[in-house]
Formats: sequence, structure tokens, C-alpha cells
Amino acid sequence: QVQLVESGGGLVQPGGSLRLSCAASKSIFSADTMGWFRQAPGKQRELVATISRVGGVTNYADSAKGRFTVSRDITKNAMYLQMNSLKPEDTAIYYCNLVDHSGSYFGQGTQVTISS
Repeated sequence: QVQLVESGGGLVQPGGSLRLSCAASKSIFSADTMGWFRQAPGKQRELVATISRVGGVTNYADSAKGRFTVSRDITKNAMYLQMNSLKPEDTAIYYCNLVDHSGSYFGQGTQVTISS
């Protein structure tokens, strides 16, 4: 198993930026996929971005394309989400996800609020 801890959330004005971090309790080298999900109040959890083990291939939800960038640092067992040009509709709890041979794991989430 692995524990995931997100950080970096907060209150930002529209148009601002945030960088979320996800720290894993063990090596992420063998993770098949890592990603970010989010859940807004009253809505289902949705995929935001993923990054694959092989080649670090990234994929984004349409709502994140051109504004968000997912990356990872295997040496630090960490994954990041750089979010730019934030909009009120980006307000949600953001969750880190890791999938490996033993299962799929989520962190406890970090709150992101976009408001003026």
C-alpha cells in the first residue's frame, strides 16, 4: 500500500495560479499511472490529469488543457499539478491518485477555492 498526501491548495483570485503537490510514502517508480482528480460540491469526482509510468505521457481533461500541467519527480516520490489561469469553476477538492499492481489509492485531498 501507499499513502498519498496532497498540499498546496488555498484561496486564489480568478486568473491566479496554484501548484499542488502530492507526496507518496514509497517509491513511485513502479506506479502504472498517477493522476489528479477533483470533486466540486454536489458533483462527482472527475479526472483532471494523468501521467504514465512509461515515458511520462500526460493526459488532461478538456477543462484542464492549456492551463494545467502535471509532472512528477521520481527521485522525490512526488507529483505536481501546476494550475494557471484559474477560474471559479476550478473550485473543488483535489485528490492525488496512484495506480500500481496492488490497487488504486487516493490521498485525503486539498481544497482549492477560486474566488474574488
